[in-house]
Amino acid sequence: MFEKLVQIFKVKQLRNKILFIVGLLVVFRIAAAIPVPGVNTDQLKQLFEGNQFLGLLNIFSGGGLSNISIVLLGVGPYITASIIMQLLTMIVPRLEQIYKEEGEAGRQKFNMWTRWITIPLAALQSFAMISLLRSQNVLGNLTQFNIIMIIIIATTGTIFLMWLGELITEKGIGNGVSLIIFAGIVASLPGSMTQIFATFDSTKFFTYLMFAIVAIVTIAGVVMVSEGQRNIPVSYAKRIRGNKMYGGVSSHLPLRVNQAGVIPIIFAISIMLFPGMIANFLMQVKNTTIVGIATFINSVFQNQLFYGVMYFLLVVLFTYFYTAVVFDPHQISENLQKQGGYVPGIRPGKTTSDYLYKIMNRITLTGSLFLGLIAVLPLFIRAVSGISSISIGGTSILIVVSVVIETIKQIESQLVMRDYEGF
Repeated sequence: MFEKLVQIFKVKQLRNKILFIVGLLVVFRIAAAIPVPGVNTDQLKQLFEGNQFLGLLNIFSGGGLSNISIVLLGVGPYITASIIMQLLTMIVPRLEQIYKEEGEAGRQKFNMWTRWITIPLAALQSFAMISLLRSQNVLGNLTQFNIIMIIIIATTGTIFLMWLGELITEKGIGNGVSLIIFAGIVASLPGSMTQIFATFDSTKFFTYLMFAIVAIVTIAGVVMVSEGQRNIPVSYAKRIRGNKMYGGVSSHLPLRVNQAGVIPIIFAISIMLFPGMIANFLMQVKNTTIVGIATFINSVFQNQLFYGVMYFLLVVLFTYFYTAVVFDPHQISENLQKQGGYVPGIRPGKTTSDYLYKIMNRITLTGSLFLGLIAVLPLFIRAVSGISSISIGGTSILIVVSVVIETIKQIESQLVMRDYEGF
């Protein structure tokens, strides 16, 4: 590990990239520490302790919501906009054509539309959040001007984080949005550990030990699923050009068990947050029927059993959804055929495409179920143990471990690009 760190800092270009990204994350943490004026901190703390919805939303804000900072929404609206665009791509053929066939120009158009959708979503979510915080007496008496100013500040904060995330992604070391969420979770660790030690009960020692064991098993499970892959054997036909013979070699096509990485977790949480946010917004209207429906929806999403089941199902669903977006067996089959490659025992073309689709579905089922179980297992343990002071749950562990693995892989790939010797 230390040799790898030395190698990283020996490469000037890579070292500058890492320092630049660290600098951007420091800027993000500074922004997350600047609060909106007029916040009742004691009331805010009590609200977060008893609200699962706000705890999840705080993950997306990178801890910016826990003190109502200028980036209180985090990258949540941007993630929601990305989900909307991905769904529209599957529904509207023209969008799919722009994204896949127009190359870099098409992807730039796609990203620009995502950014434009982020702005109204951020404004809507900030207004809903202000309404929720005012109803819980977290924010003082606000004038219409103050409300508009907070909405503008929160929306601008989301756009600012979106820009930081894209700058990080451009450096080729990890996904910017994931790293911002990762930085917020890691920044909350010292406070969480302090809270655990401050409220430590010696009579619950074995309960704490059980939770620690489950956390270690969760980390090991995430690593196993992220690294697991099914190798499909591929052979290449011999070709003679002039006096030289090409091909005739055997290789393999790696199919990852979790092709979608950490994206299903982020998508699932984003969808879980949306109904609760709309319900909290509708609870402020004067119509008693709408208020009653909104209160019911809010209470349902606070139910741990319902939350766990929905979270599990959404993780499984989005694992399949995102795998279908990033993995195209038809295109892979065509590329293999053009290069003279084939899967032994399988005819090239549509038969190979169907075979890859079948294999991918099977291993994705295993990966998605395992990912969903890991996501809800810490919730089950917390419900059994009754330890409410532990704020780092399965979702946070999944995001942190997956982001670390992906970032390390990208750093290693850049090292290999610059120096093949010694690796």
